[in-house]
Amino acid sequence: MTATIMTKGEREDLQRLVRQREKVLKSAAKQRSSELLADFENQMGQEYSFDQDEVWEKAEALASHIVKQCQVQVVARCRELGIPDRFAPNLELDWRARGYENLIEKRKRELRTMAQTRIEAIEHKAVTEIELSCLKAQEAIAISGLSSSAAKDFIDKLPAIETLMPALSFEAIAGPGEVPVVEKLVSPAALRQRRHRARLRDMRDSGVTLRNAFDDEEG
Repeated sequence: MTATIMTKGEREDLQRLVRQREKVLKSAAKQRSSELLADFENQMGQEYSFDQDEVWEKAEALASHIVKQCQVQVVARCRELGIPDRFAPNLELDWRARGYENLIEKRKRELRTMAQTRIEAIEHKAVTEIELSCLKAQEAIAISGLSSSAAKDFIDKLPAIETLMPALSFEAIAGPGEVPVVEKLVSPAALRQRRHRARLRDMRDSGVTLRNAFDDEEG
């Protein structure tokens, strides 16, 4: 039967491999950030020819035909008005190979800053996931070499990130002498109404009449 327990040498080799993998993946994340930013720059400076797409090409052909017809009318009217050909206006079709935002340098700077911020966030998330995955791998390797129950219990009792950083709750119960978080966020009037409704609910549960509750409130 094949052995199911790793030898010490195997564990050491795997540990070195995991550490090397973490190092390489972090470098790859930085390289990927550079590639993403370069790709974004290329997108901002991209030019698109009218015949690059079949639909664009058909639209350009139709527009060119209409423009030529309109130009004939412009020439005829210029002759009626006695405007020399060298001074006559000319109607032409223009294809803008870049989008409006691609041409505005100020807007490009804004978009570049937004892209850099977003790419940095993506890289940080990737690095965190790399570290966590490598940590889990190292942990699995280490556990495979543990033999005593005490050592295994020690691993099981290590706190998770959710335990170290619990979620916030507006309804969390405050500690002794502290004002609950929710009461810090509501107005005094809303707080009085909240407490009044709570008292009425408690009185109904204990059998006290609403009339007695209102008398107590007026008093």
